[in-house]
Amino acid sequence: MYKILISPILFLFDAERIHYFVVEVLHVAFKIPFVPQLLRWLYTFEHPDLVTEVAGLRFRNPVGLAAGFDKNAEMVDQLEALGFGYIEIGTVTPRPQPGNDKPRLFRLKKDKALINRMGFNNKGAAVASAKLATRKSRIMVGGNIGKNKDTPNEEALKDYLICFRELFDVVDYFVVNVSSPNTPGLRDLQEKGPLTALLKELQTKNREKFHPKPIFLKIAPDLTNSQLDDIIDIVKETGIAGVIATNTTIERKNLRTDKSEVEKIGAGGLSGAPLTHRSTEVIRYLCDKSNHAFPVIGVGGIASPGEALEKTNAGAALIQLYTGFIYEGPGLVKRICKAMVRQ
Repeated sequence: MYKILISPILFLFDAERIHYFVVEVLHVAFKIPFVPQLLRWLYTFEHPDLVTEVAGLRFRNPVGLAAGFDKNAEMVDQLEALGFGYIEIGTVTPRPQPGNDKPRLFRLKKDKALINRMGFNNKGAAVASAKLATRKSRIMVGGNIGKNKDTPNEEALKDYLICFRELFDVVDYFVVNVSSPNTPGLRDLQEKGPLTALLKELQTKNREKFHPKPIFLKIAPDLTNSQLDDIIDIVKETGIAGVIATNTTIERKNLRTDKSEVEKIGAGGLSGAPLTHRSTEVIRYLCDKSNHAFPVIGVGGIASPGEALEKTNAGAALIQLYTGFIYEGPGLVKRICKAMVRQ
């Protein structure tokens, strides 16, 4: 029903406006008696074989929602009812920021893809922390953290530490985002020296806690094999929990959408079907080259149960949806979970 009736109507309107419209609809719907129970009945599939342990955490199923959809932790309870095994909020920055100028979110329908240059628009770490402190569901939540746009890279550690402290008591794991293409200079932090220093300091603060939280690193799909080798070394040297592979890409190769239309959209990170193969390649490379020394969470171009299984067969311990969820609808989570049990 979603692909036949709902998405054709939603896709007639600006992508970002529709996102906020859907958020409001879900908030209103959850105030209606029995609607949350109905959504769980429609979209949640539970099975003992789906329960997955990663980095000392126990997930009810391995299918999560990637960061970017619920930037301010405003929808965790609603999204839990749609069958996800975990929700990743953010990217959260220390101070609120509006993000880049609009329009900044674009659909490439022929490619089942999105281009976004949102620019870490969010209400700040304190707001996200307060929202999570009042949530009702006990679903696993990850906190994806970044730096403010006006913070120079040499002071970036300060921003990550502020987010870490603000969110520590309300999230189950952290994700260090240094791979978004939409904050100027951010990807420079993926270089081995600055990234190692950043993660070491975060780990030092983490280990001072009575119960440290797993810290994952989210990387770009555009890294070379040599850079991926550096990532493997960094994970081992810093002792972080693992890697999320991958973020959006700056590549525009082999798209079905007319080249002039893509050029008119301009800069931004590409997600969805064009990223499927590359993200799987990165997952397989990291897992094989490291001899499965750490868990890899797979994200990028998952729009079917088959593509989800490709990620897990390549070595992904967990997977995440974003663009596929938008194009295929909430039923995708349940279909993937059923396929995982059948496998």
